[in-house]
Amino acid sequence: MEYKSTKKEAPGRGEVEILAETYEEGLPVGEDAGKWRQKLESREEKLNYLRSGERYWYSDDWFGSEKRKNPA
Repeated sequence: MEYKSTKKEAPGRGEVEILAETYEEGLPVGEDAGKWRQKLESREEKLNYLRSGERYWYSDDWFGSEKRKNPA
């Protein structure tokens, strides 16, 4: 893969070359794209998925790199 690059003005260094977008453009393909409910089989798996999302946003108990400086 060949990377795109652009030239920008850097303070104190003049013009420098930096990387542009490094991702491949595209859209999700197929009938199941974005359908998380159908990917999880049981009711318990769906509830665990939702609980973990709520824990991320609203919980006060955090571990390691998950710790937020400002609570939601």
